[in-house]
Parts: sequence; structure tokens; C-alpha cells
Amino acid sequence: MNAPAPVTKIVIVGGGTAGWMTAAALVRVLGALPGLSVTLVESEAIGTVGVGEATIPQIIGFNRLLGLDEMEFMRETRATYKLGIEFVDWLRPGHAYVHPFGSFGIDMLGIEFQHFWLRGQAVGDTSRIDDYSIAAMAGKAGRFAWPRPDNPKSPLSKLSYAFQFDAGRYARFLRRYAEGMGAVRVEGRITQVRQDGETGFVTAVALEDGREVAGELFIDCSGFRSLLLGQTLGVPFTDWSKWLPCDSAVAVPCELGGRTEPLTRSTARTAGWQWRIPLQHRIGNGHVFSSSHIDRTAATDLLLANLDGKPLADPNQLAFKAGHRAQMWDRNVVALGLAAGFLEPLESTSIHLVQSGIARLLALFPDTGFGAVERDRFNHETTREYRDIRDFLVLHYRASERDDSEFWRYCRNLRPPDGLAEKLELFRSSGRIIRENNELFTEDSWLSVMLGQGVRPQAYHPAARILDDAETRQRLSHIRGVIAQAVDQMPTQAEFLRAQGGAIAAEEYLTA
Repeated sequence: MNAPAPVTKIVIVGGGTAGWMTAAALVRVLGALPGLSVTLVESEAIGTVGVGEATIPQIIGFNRLLGLDEMEFMRETRATYKLGIEFVDWLRPGHAYVHPFGSFGIDMLGIEFQHFWLRGQAVGDTSRIDDYSIAAMAGKAGRFAWPRPDNPKSPLSKLSYAFQFDAGRYARFLRRYAEGMGAVRVEGRITQVRQDGETGFVTAVALEDGREVAGELFIDCSGFRSLLLGQTLGVPFTDWSKWLPCDSAVAVPCELGGRTEPLTRSTARTAGWQWRIPLQHRIGNGHVFSSSHIDRTAATDLLLANLDGKPLADPNQLAFKAGHRAQMWDRNVVALGLAAGFLEPLESTSIHLVQSGIARLLALFPDTGFGAVERDRFNHETTREYRDIRDFLVLHYRASERDDSEFWRYCRNLRPPDGLAEKLELFRSSGRIIRENNELFTEDSWLSVMLGQGVRPQAYHPAARILDDAETRQRLSHIRGVIAQAVDQMPTQAEFLRAQGGAIAAEEYLTA
């Protein structure tokens, strides 16, 4: 067998969260490969884009892959826990719901829980679906504890969690980790990209001072510029702005204030939405909006008028377009993060998309022959993941009852993508939820947001009628009571962090 030689010279273009996550994972997993070198090129003169600091539970697996100590991670990144996202004013002004991590209730008689909840609604039960999620109830109560998968009878076995952290500190934390494992950082601004004259493969990047960094596999983490994949290789961009019209954001941190729940909050505004991400030392805030429906000055003023504390920096203005590169892997270049595509951080998927891209690259890692089969599989799976997340984001806009602005009227009249249209039709018909191809968002996530956005089924699974009316109400009441009791016994998030060693010192509260 004359197989091509292994790839051993990897060059990552761009630092920030995406670049250093990539470097850390590569040296952790591939570090023992003979002759391997991982070089990251970045310039201090080029800022990074921090559009969000909230994550979803899949980050737990990534941090464990690296072998990170969770409490050290919490201290170093000023992190708090996250049990879900609270959506305020999305269905209509004054309405709120939580998209929690974990599952709702318990399945009964082999049938998904939501059918019994729907049956209960039909026979007079007035409880909210949130009442059956320990993540939602603990989040609203400001409490946290680790899940208990070892005790399936405990409501804590239904709990999942993620983190809210300072993305800049996370990148620096991973930089120390990656360099300690052998990754090499090169400081410098890239002025030219060298390519093979016949194949178009990237061979090196030239720096402003005349140095060149050569490689075999190049990973583009250059942000919205997409220096290698977009600018150099000319891979076109697939535009999804007709479904996701927000194209701008303004972000600003502020002093701690208001509630300290382990939840990210998204509040709908007249032409977009505002995020609130409470960390241990400050609150991250931002306003994502459509520049066709509100100008930047008004959008910035609206954000500054709705902070819980004094601003800690000048507002950071961002512009973007929803969508992705037609291929995220072309020739010997793989793009991760913003260089590959952008979906607004409404469901905190930005960091996850980097991490899932890294996992996919490791699973399909090439040799120097750069086979088309692996490349095509990478592109197919990545595109599908972007599409699945897009559909979930569009649901939030399309299902709203708001008609108080031109922006919301546009969103309500959107023709949904085919996949979303099918999910909505099936749920409205019978309360059933389809999850295809192991897509990122679970049935419980779809259930939470569809109900939260006012999508109401006309029927439920016939087997839910096996229980009579009284027993249905009794079982639902019992589940609510067990969850409420478990929440009452959980420590507050602050108590948990102090007890486990994850809390920062008092003097660090206002440090950037």
C-alpha cells in the first residue's frame, strides 16, 4: 500500500476563541504524531470579534477532551453556569419563557411527556411546560448543582448545563494550554498568501516583516475576512439574510446588577433583540438588529438605556450577514468559526460550531493526498448543521405574534424553510416532533421554543388517553412537586461556586 504521507505541518491563521480552541484540540489529540507541528499566526494589531460569551452543553465534552479542570476554567474565564436561555417579549410584550437544557418531565407508557402535558391542558390543568423542567425552574430560582446521571430517579438526572464566560479570557486560557502542549504562536500581519501554481493549494502565508510560514494543512480562523477560504480561494458565500434579516450588532459590557440567575437572557426589541450574559465580574450585553429597520445610533441608544449597570467600555459595532461559505473545506484549507459562516448568537451556537467543526476535522483528518471523499463528507455534514441551526433560529421570528413594527411584520410573514415548515405542520397537527440526522437541537428544545412562541397542537398522541382525567392531573402534579422540592434543596449558584472553588476573589470583580 502506497498511502500518501500524513499531514504534519498545520498552520492556523487567526487567533481568538476559534484559533486557540483549534490549536488546543489539535495538539491534545494529534500531538504524539511523529513530526507534527501546529503553528498559529495572529497579529495583536487585528482585533477579534466577540459576538457572544454563552455556550450550550456540548462544550462540556470539548473541555473534557482537553482535560481541563472545571473550577480552574471557571476562575480563569470568570465563568458562570448556564441552565438555559430566557426569552422575554418574543411571543408578545410581557410574555417570557425559558428554553432549558435537559428534558421535560418523564415519558409515560412509552409516550413522550408532552402528550400527557397536552392531555392535562385539555382536562383543566393550567401548569406551564417550564414547570416540568428542573433546568428552567432552577435557573429562574438562581440555583445550580451538577447533574446526577448516576441516579436516574432524581430530577437532577434530567439536568444539563453549559457556561457563560469571558471569550477573551477563554482564548488566553486555551493559548496557555496549547503552547504548553507544543503549539507555536507567530506574531505578525499576513500580507500575502502563497499558492501552488497548478493546484491552487495554499503553500505558505507571508508576513509584513518578510517571514513566511509554510504548511500542508491550513485552518482559516481569520473571522469575517475569511482570508484563506473566501478571499484567496474565492469560495462563495451562501446568503440566508432573507430568513435572518438581522445584519448588525452593538456590544458593551457593564457592571454587575439586576438578577444573577444562571441563564442567558434574550429580550426582543423593535428591530431585533438584546442579549444579557451575566458573568462573575460583569455582564455582557449586546443588541442584534436589522439595519434596514433601525439605524446604528438608535440601536446603540436602546442598548445603553437597558443595561443593569454602568458601561465598562465603549460600544463595539459589528456588521455581518447570515449564511455560510458554499464549502467550508476547499483544497487544503478548512475554515472554522466566522471564516466559515455566521448565524446570530440567539441560541448560543457560535462557539459550538467551532467545536463541532474541530471534531469533524479530527474524525476526517486528511493525509497529504487530501482525498475528495473526506472533504465532501465534511462539507455535507457542516452545511447540514448550519441549515438545522438556521431553521431553529427562524422559528423564533416566524412564530411570534408581534406586529408592532415593520421588522416583526416582515418576520411573521416569512415563508419558512422547508425543514421548519414540516416540523411546524406536524407539531400543530398532533404535538409530535421529528428530529432528523441527529441534529443539534433535541426534541425538548423544539418543544420548548414552539410552545414558548405560541405554536399550539390541535391534538396529542392517542395513547395519552389511557390515563383517565384524574390520574393525568395527579401524575402531572406529582412531577411538578418533585422538581420543586429538588430545586429548593439546590444551592444558589454563588454558594455552589464558592463551595467548589470556582468563585473569583472579590478584588477581581471589576477587572477586565
